[in-house]
Amino acid sequence: MVLAKPALKTVLDRPAQLRGLAMLALLGLVLAILVGMIWRNLSRLDTIQAYVSYSHLVQDAGLGLQQVLVDTFSGIHPGPRRLQEQSEKIRKLIREDAHLDQDTPARLGVVDSALREAGGGSLADARSQLSDAVKVMHLILSAETDQRERVLEEISRDTLAELELATGTLTVILVTAWIFLRRRILAPLNDLRHLLSNLAQEDFVPMDTKGLDPLLVPVFDSYNLMVRNLGELEEAKRMYALSLEAEVRSATQALLEQQRSLARAERLAAIGELAAAVAHELRNPLAGIQMSCQNLRNEIRDPDQAERLDLIGAELKRMARLLNNLLEQGRQSPLPACEFNLAELVRELLALTRYQVPAEIMLEQDIPADLECYLPESNLRQILLNLVLNAAQALVGNPGTIRLVAQREEDKVLLEVIDDGPGFSPEILAKGIRLFGTGRVRGTGLGLAIVQRFVRELGGQIRLSNQTPHGACVSITLPLRSSQP
Repeated sequence: MVLAKPALKTVLDRPAQLRGLAMLALLGLVLAILVGMIWRNLSRLDTIQAYVSYSHLVQDAGLGLQQVLVDTFSGIHPGPRRLQEQSEKIRKLIREDAHLDQDTPARLGVVDSALREAGGGSLADARSQLSDAVKVMHLILSAETDQRERVLEEISRDTLAELELATGTLTVILVTAWIFLRRRILAPLNDLRHLLSNLAQEDFVPMDTKGLDPLLVPVFDSYNLMVRNLGELEEAKRMYALSLEAEVRSATQALLEQQRSLARAERLAAIGELAAAVAHELRNPLAGIQMSCQNLRNEIRDPDQAERLDLIGAELKRMARLLNNLLEQGRQSPLPACEFNLAELVRELLALTRYQVPAEIMLEQDIPADLECYLPESNLRQILLNLVLNAAQALVGNPGTIRLVAQREEDKVLLEVIDDGPGFSPEILAKGIRLFGTGRVRGTGLGLAIVQRFVRELGGQIRLSNQTPHGACVSITLPLRSSQP
């Protein structure tokens, strides 16, 4: 397994090296064609320059002969020396061998012979020989010019053909490279781009690597490995989310059971408070009855009636003891206060209450993040829980919103629980919060009473009001810091 990766890399690098060498060979071929064209054109330019120089020499020699011929018409004999100079030019042209027409050397020889003959004869003979020599020179110059034009046409045609060949070869190379890049490189990379964009939609589909260019195989193998890993991670995340959701539901169910138990305990506490109030009200008249019975006992001398009064007095004492026990049980010890963040407490409360409230009811909060309180947290949590559940029961069957709003007012905090339900009944707004007083058919009348008792224990105030056009608002004012230990 350790040797497999280097071997695979060698196998994958070999086609890339071959393609690179092929591309370099094609580029080298194009470069060679271009260099060859430049070299041949330079050689042709040198040849043409030589031909042009030769033509200039021919033309110069022809002009010299014409000048000598013109002098003969003026009666001036050229003389052997002058004819010898012209003959030297002609022989130089013969020696250079830069002519284009194959008859040029022979014709130059005829001119040279004519010049030699003109030097030894009379003026008329010299004129005749020079005239023949000028005609031959014109013929030579004309033939050289025709041949030079033909050579130039051939060079131009060859150069154009070579340029077309180089251009065609370069075009074929570029088109081949473009087709190769588009089909073997760009198209798979474009598919990879679409696949990567689909990853955001959790589409973990691997790509088939058959027919891919070996250069791209490692890239797509890495992509497929990444897709498999992402799929496994997504499945693990889904399973973890399911297990976490099950745990949250279980914990929420347990919390709801605890809240129901706490609600029952609060109802019993309210009933105990009512019993304590009744016991307190009964204890005073019961003490008067007991004193009257004791006085009456002291005045009666009949043993039977005295015994009956003693029985009544004993029962009255037992009832007094029961009432005192009720009062003792009705007394509550305050919970300890602690420092907490009100926004965090409300956020946790709404997150847990979400499972008790229908989905069509929205839960919102507007509480400053830096609002710190020093109060009995459990009591405040129970207050807000009762108010939210009361608002949800008022909205049952209808969509709506429950908002918890808080703001600091000097050394106090104002808490408002607002809903857009039907609002409080005029009777509740007029008479206030009363134990067992409710505006709902199945209400117990304990929720607001318990909230009121808690608020008073914390040294706060509670106020009920209705919103416009509809809705209820419970406003609670509490000290930021409780005086309880």
